[in-house]
Amino acid sequence: MPEQVGQRAPYARIAAHYAELIASGQLRPGELLPSIKNLAQEWSVSTATAEKALRQLRGEGLVRGIHGIGTEVIDRPTPMSSGSQRQDRGHRSGSSWGAGERSDSHEASVVSAPADVAAALDITPDSDVIRRRRVYRDRLGIVAHSTSWIPAEYGHLVPQLAENARLTGGTSLQLIAQATGRPITRRIDTASARSLRPADAKLLELDPSNLPMEPVVVMTAKFIDSSGQVVEYGVDLGGPGRTWLTESEVAQ
Repeated sequence: MPEQVGQRAPYARIAAHYAELIASGQLRPGELLPSIKNLAQEWSVSTATAEKALRQLRGEGLVRGIHGIGTEVIDRPTPMSSGSQRQDRGHRSGSSWGAGERSDSHEASVVSAPADVAAALDITPDSDVIRRRRVYRDRLGIVAHSTSWIPAEYGHLVPQLAENARLTGGTSLQLIAQATGRPITRRIDTASARSLRPADAKLLELDPSNLPMEPVVVMTAKFIDSSGQVVEYGVDLGGPGRTWLTESEVAQ
């Protein structure tokens, strides 16, 4: 699903700073983060911005608030994100990564579209498609294996879509929108759970003869441009023990 880098908002920079301290072990489970007031003073931001930074860290599963005590670092896997959440995060903070996350194993190739992918992209089965893969990780292992399926026609407009490297200059969606002049205007998400399959073992770097018994989260996202054409279909396969977390503001 979409990859993005760039400038981060103040609250996101604060959150990323402490996420890195947690990921590197400089802040250990049980230790407390500075108070909202102290964060605001240290970073020269408003208390609302400092509070938003702590809320992001809580949403990423790195810390928890303890009434009367403060914000404590916890030792638990980061929850996985949907493609739409990664897209939103990129627009807000300049990075699609969650706190403490990184991505690697970027690869791309042109393959024949499987039937389910062809149906999602509204193309003929076995048509050429670009398949982009990457792995999102945090300090405890794989968060999700992510695959983006893109009609091959966009590879002629944006050649780097089919290259074995992290994208530069924007996300796949941004690069396609720039090349076509048609912005992404709709997205459709699904979330489900299923048992691990032998084919999942390689993707999640597991022993195929000893797969975990608990179900894993599978999330899909279909992105549609202003002309009504599906330009990308993404599938995220969650690592064992990963959950899906979503957070939104509630109007008062």
